[in-house]
Order: sequence, then structure tokens, then C-alpha cells
Amino acid sequence: MPAERGFHQWCHQARENEKQIVFPDGCRDVLLIRPPDQPVRVVLTAFDLGPRRVELSAGLSILGFRLRPGASLSAATIDAIAQDPDRIGCLLDEACGTRSELDDAIAALTEPGATTRLVARRLGVSVRTMQRHFLARALPPPDFWRLLARARRAAAMIDLPVSLADIAADCGFSDQAHLTRDLVRWFGVTPAQLRRNVRVLALLRQPALGNWTGEQISTR
Repeated sequence: MPAERGFHQWCHQARENEKQIVFPDGCRDVLLIRPPDQPVRVVLTAFDLGPRRVELSAGLSILGFRLRPGASLSAATIDAIAQDPDRIGCLLDEACGTRSELDDAIAALTEPGATTRLVARRLGVSVRTMQRHFLARALPPPDFWRLLARARRAAAMIDLPVSLADIAADCGFSDQAHLTRDLVRWFGVTPAQLRRNVRVLALLRQPALGNWTGEQISTR
């Protein structure tokens, strides 16, 4: 499989006590967390299944590395990063710079109109076999990727000059109410609320599931 960029780097500095929300994006992040006057701490986040609230103390700095959708790291790689944080870029390139068949499956599940059955057929396996492959890699099931990608696609369209009913139809929702339920489920906001929240829209447009690009992320 061809190599590709396996992570995006971002950073955040808490200048005062903060409460932030992290939204599901199909990615895990490696965090180098530096509290004031304390050693750096290495954390590998889990896959978020809904909006998650976090509290940050004043002076805390985070250097983050968002892994390609579906990518994870071994305990040995996390230990190596903890021992030598300056080598994190090289270690991440070695650990997640090469695509696998599951990467292809995740990419296919993000396409408009995708179904688990159609993607399994394209890959030449049964739905059950594909589900087992995801489970063996400790990944959320195929429908997680399909449904999250659909919600993220709708969120990316939400401030276009078209009706919510049209966005729902274009993204494969049964109706506008279905769109509303899914955006609340994944991001904790209704479509109308999302249209008014420029900051959340910007976060949902950062490189992640469905729009993994070569663009750098300046802040999380």
C-alpha cells in the first residue's frame, strides 16, 4: 500500500481556566501535555462517540498529533514517545504512515450513499468478516464511520444558502428531522444552532474523517 501522511500537528495554550468541547472526528490524538512547571505527559485519546467536555487549567500547553482516521498506536510506540518526545514525528511516521485495507474500507464508508453491505462487497468480503476485521483492530464498527461521515458532511454544508431539507436529502437523511437528530447526537447542536456557531463549524472542517487533507492544523 502507498505511504501517506499519517498525522496532523496542532497546538493549544490555555491562558486561563477553560472549558472546551471535543467533537467526534474519527481520529485518535497523541497529546504531549505540559502543565506549568511539570514534566510532559503523553496521552493517546480514544475515539469519541459524542461531544466530550474537557477542562483545562491556566498555563497548560498541549502539542497534539491527530492520527489519520482509524489509525492507532501500540503501547511500545507510546512508551518510546514518552521516553523521547522530540522524536514523536519520526515515531508516528513509522507507526502510521502506511495504508492498510481497513484504511481503504474507512475511506469507502465515508463516501456519499455508502452502505456497509456495498463496501464489504467492494472489498470482496462478507459484512460479518469486515465487522470482525474492525473489531480485531479495536476500531468502532463500520456503521460508526458511515454515520459520522454523513453527519460531518452535512455539517460542512450547513452554512450554504440552501434549505436544511435540501442538505438532509443531499446527505442521505430521510428528512430534516433525521438530520437534526443526528447532528444533536454527534455534535450536541441542532442545525440552526450550528449555522450560528462559527467556531464549531471551523472545528468540524479541520482535517479528519471525510476530509483528510495535507492542510496543517494550527489549533485544536
